Amino acid sequence: MNPVRRLLLSLIAGGLLCLAFPTFDVWVAAPLALAVWAWAWTGAGGRRGFVSGLLGGLAFFVPTLSWSGIYVGSLPWLALATLQALFLGLAGALYGWLSRRGSVRPMAFALVWVVAEGFRARAPYGGFPWLKLAFGQADSPFGRLVALGGAPFVGSVVALSGALLALAAQHALSAVAERRGSVATSDRRWHLPSRRFALPAVSALVLGTVGLAVPLPTDGPSAQFLGVQGNVARPGLDFNAERRQVLDNHVAATLKAQEDVDAGRAPAPDLVVWPENASDIDPLRNADAKSLILETVDALKRPLIVGGLLEEPVGFVSNVALLFEPGKGNTDRYVKRHPVPFAEYIPNRSFWRTFSKEVDLVRRDFVQGPGPGVFRVTTASGQQVRAGLAICFEVAYDDIMRDAVQAGANVLVVQTNNATFGYTAESPQQLAISRLRAMEFGRSVVHVSTVGQSALITPDGTAHQVTSLFTQAVVRGALPLRDATTLATRVGEAPEWAAAAALLTMLALGLRGGRGERAGGPGVPDTTKDEDDDDAA
Repeated sequence: MNPVRRLLLSLIAGGLLCLAFPTFDVWVAAPLALAVWAWAWTGAGGRRGFVSGLLGGLAFFVPTLSWSGIYVGSLPWLALATLQALFLGLAGALYGWLSRRGSVRPMAFALVWVVAEGFRARAPYGGFPWLKLAFGQADSPFGRLVALGGAPFVGSVVALSGALLALAAQHALSAVAERRGSVATSDRRWHLPSRRFALPAVSALVLGTVGLAVPLPTDGPSAQFLGVQGNVARPGLDFNAERRQVLDNHVAATLKAQEDVDAGRAPAPDLVVWPENASDIDPLRNADAKSLILETVDALKRPLIVGGLLEEPVGFVSNVALLFEPGKGNTDRYVKRHPVPFAEYIPNRSFWRTFSKEVDLVRRDFVQGPGPGVFRVTTASGQQVRAGLAICFEVAYDDIMRDAVQAGANVLVVQTNNATFGYTAESPQQLAISRLRAMEFGRSVVHVSTVGQSALITPDGTAHQVTSLFTQAVVRGALPLRDATTLATRVGEAPEWAAAAALLTMLALGLRGGRGERAGGPGVPDTTKDEDDDDAA
């Protein structure tokens, strides 16, 4: 393939993949994009595969992560997008080398994709798993497969189906070329390539629909939840410049919702949830803030989860979820386990300060929480709600969400603050992740934001009462409490490690085969040509 055409196809694939994620939500664009990538990277070799993957990654990550620079400028946005694109460059290099003979290798492509996504989710500084392939599949048959093996399994199946489509296209074009190049083509010679085309095409179709057979049960005892979206004075980095107003907004919205309960227009909630940063005034140290919250809890007569900041430990800040109960005050806390690097803490501060003094805008680092958080409260009917906590970007980390379920959670609570990302796709992208988590773990999700989007999500991934951005609103209703564990919960990270082991084996065999070919043994073709000639294959 002509190198320019290869790069052009990779750019097209990156742009096409954007359509699979909110707010476009064209899920079928994902397997089609990966089909184009598999086609573009096949036979590229390592160097050209890397360049092709990097440029395609930029075409994908630059627009889909544009929200990250909405208020902080283009440098952090482009730096983040470039870092993520480098992992696609790595994927292009690995697959380009594995497919250097020029034939599409669907299983190799799927393994490379899963390993690259797993690496991206872990490095550097704990990784950034946002925009995993699975997170754009909440409405697709592919998405239902998450209950079997988590987000990595969904990504592998989407990648495999895309590569199978590429293989079918390769066989079809080969058949056309053979027909044109033959003066007298027999029926047998023509139909054989047709069958070779049909098998991968049908296989891709089966993979694209098999998820419909995966059950996503929603039965179980229920509890009433109330999520409060109090709103902020204005979007932007200074969303909480008037911290008391943000707290007052959540108090006012909660008491207004309670009026409907007192008047008999709405059922009493068993648990009320405020979002991240609802009280950035330390509610354990500031008497006014604490008094407001306790008065609200007394009016509710039910437990309240408050997202707040604590001025502790000394010299640091803690991003927390606090459980307040009537007559008891604060009874439990969860500290965010994965603070966001370069936003909530500065890793290797002295090193990065040599590049930009802006790192010191983060004056105090956020501390890392010790472990999963599960808040336990008893409903009026005697049911126990065990709410597994995640704060903001933590919803994108497989292990953090799985740990909460394995610690006993029968419902998940995602508290977030999207005010710093304005009217962008960041909030819909995050809500889509929560929807996939509901299917993955068979748990209802209470997803509550300071400014939207908020929603109640049932275990089949359906989002109910989705709110608008930058409005004051509440989401309320009954959600099932489930204790059954999905296969994805039980297997954990095993699919990723199995994929990594299989890829390493494939690479080792490729290296061994390459040495044998260079040795020029009997019956072994000579493939010692320079990588720049790979496109001739």
